[in-house]
Amino acid sequence: MSEGVATFSIEEYQHGWSTVEGEVIEEGFVSIFVNGEELATVMCSPREQDRFALGFLCNEGIINSLEDVRAVHVCPSGACVDVWLTRSDFVRPTRLILTSGCGGGVTFDDLSKVQEPLESAVTIGPQKLAELLIEMQQRATLYARSRGVHTAALSDGEKIIVLSEDVGRHNTIDKVRGACLIEKIDPRDKILLCTGRISSEMINKAARMGCPIVASRTSPTSMSVQLAREWNITLAGYVRRDSMKVYSHPERLKTGRDRRHLVYETRLSRPK
Repeated sequence: MSEGVATFSIEEYQHGWSTVEGEVIEEGFVSIFVNGEELATVMCSPREQDRFALGFLCNEGIINSLEDVRAVHVCPSGACVDVWLTRSDFVRPTRLILTSGCGGGVTFDDLSKVQEPLESAVTIGPQKLAELLIEMQQRATLYARSRGVHTAALSDGEKIIVLSEDVGRHNTIDKVRGACLIEKIDPRDKILLCTGRISSEMINKAARMGCPIVASRTSPTSMSVQLAREWNITLAGYVRRDSMKVYSHPERLKTGRDRRHLVYETRLSRPK
């Protein structure tokens, strides 16, 4: 399996020029085949391809559990993953949506469909949520080596239980979902943590996973905020040690004493 980084000889300027060895994040095409038919080709980090393929299929609603899968095979080059389902009547979706995610993300899901609002009693204080995001970043080994990579993690509210890294922020969530399938972890009622911008397809993946709280170091998009409000998902952005902005359902975070720097944006403001 790829380490996720590639080494190049580069020219570096620091008070003068020198030739050094530098690591950059690895990127490549990975094609997912279902029952022998190509479903999608995605730019991603060529590692944990089995988790990525299974998570992608689950988040797209093509499979519900590993019971729907007969076999998974990653080709020797790592550029393709063959997934064979237990059913033979699989029909490739005809409508392909290019997402806003970096790395050339795709989805077959119609985000205009009505999703049932999530019902969850999960709560967490702002300070603990910030601590979990810090822990996630500290455990991001690829980021520490090369930068240029996104991280996503799943938490039970006390600790990180699943973590993945990829050049595509949406791919990290698929890898998290795939890890849950393989390791038999139920993502429902867990907290989804991300480093990148939260877009509509990422909120859709969170809804499918049953995650009532989604938090990121950066911003959401307008559609992700609207969907989070409709689907009863708490969406927090710009999470720092002592501050954050909450764009939907802040009640899950208003617990304990650490609510002083919780900012709830009640409406979408136009860019200035």
